[in-house]
Amino acid sequence: MKNRLKVLRAERDWSQAELGARLDVSRQAVNAIETGKYDPSLPLAFRIARLFDMPIEEIFDDEFTGGNHG
Repeated sequence: MKNRLKVLRAERDWSQAELGARLDVSRQAVNAIETGKYDPSLPLAFRIARLFDMPIEEIFDDEFTGGNHG
């Protein structure tokens, strides 16, 4: 699943470890999500959305919609 997590993290000047600490996951988990190797669980996706104060669909793209939400 494509996502904007790396961009959003960089905009805040957070390391992967810092973001992981804020989300209560490991740095490795953050890296795996950013690189698309791992899709977050729904509860984690909601935590990410709340942390960045954005709707989930603005952070994650399921690729099946081609980015067309609506």
